[in-house]
Amino acid sequence: MGRSPVATHVDQVLKVISGSDAANSAIAASWRRSGKVHALDPATQQPSRRLSQLEVAAAQQRLGPLLSVAKSGLDRLFLAVGGVGCSVVLADRDGVVVDRRGAACDDSTFDEWGLWTGAVWSEKCEGTNGIGTCIVEQRLVTVDRDQHFFARNALLSCTTAPIYDEKGDLAAALDVSSCRADLTEGFIRLISTAVADAARAIESENFRRAFPKARIVLAPGDRPGNALLAVDRDDLVVGATRAARLALGIRPSALGRPIPASDLIGQAEAERDDVDAAERAVLQRALARAGGNVSKAAKSLAMSRATFHRKMNQLDLRR
Repeated sequence: MGRSPVATHVDQVLKVISGSDAANSAIAASWRRSGKVHALDPATQQPSRRLSQLEVAAAQQRLGPLLSVAKSGLDRLFLAVGGVGCSVVLADRDGVVVDRRGAACDDSTFDEWGLWTGAVWSEKCEGTNGIGTCIVEQRLVTVDRDQHFFARNALLSCTTAPIYDEKGDLAAALDVSSCRADLTEGFIRLISTAVADAARAIESENFRRAFPKARIVLAPGDRPGNALLAVDRDDLVVGATRAARLALGIRPSALGRPIPASDLIGQAEAERDDVDAAERAVLQRALARAGGNVSKAAKSLAMSRATFHRKMNQLDLRR
């Protein structure tokens, strides 16, 4: 009589933890952290840890405005995946589930499995899993079925993306989980793309909220559209997303003082440092707002018509 799937899974995990298995992957590294660092037992049947309502409320408060910003992103993501037996979960940087979306018909299943508000899905508590491993490795992670550390989680398939706040720090993790046995590899890839896109959208929306008076500029060469700079009216950079910091080599300490946007974006923007160019731009804008009427443009800048004409000639500015 063969061994049960649970026993087989536990044996495999223990081999990797002990080093007697040659497995060398991100999952194997997480299994080793779970077993050696956190001293977890892959065969445990203890239920997931859950916080009290007061503790959950405190975790939600710590997340701040990002939690409100994320709600519409959770709704949109659930519309895309909820109809096929998936739940959508937002966890804070400690792995505490602070918000979720799920179909009523699936709620009892996910509640039983611990994918519920207040549950703690850190690696320290749950071993290798989408949320906890994503938080540790700070990257998009899929932990599929028996890649989980605990045998009791081996029917779950979880895909999680990190969410960074306006300061570039890890703030939360966005997860889509399914317990469907017929989940295909192709569909898991689609879920992965949807989760990554939703996480980037939440980051971008939160960044714009944090700098409401700034102009938001896309850093050069950023295809995903998440390397954003917040630029004030004087063209000084006052904020940058994590993607922008990585793309442009911005150190955290650098944003302690304003940085000229042209210094980060490149020589194509260097003309902004030219006094004549800046003055020419002011005159051009005044003329545009005045519909080309010089007298009206001069009045809007509190200068005489003659002075305005003289500056136009100096700057070789033609109507």
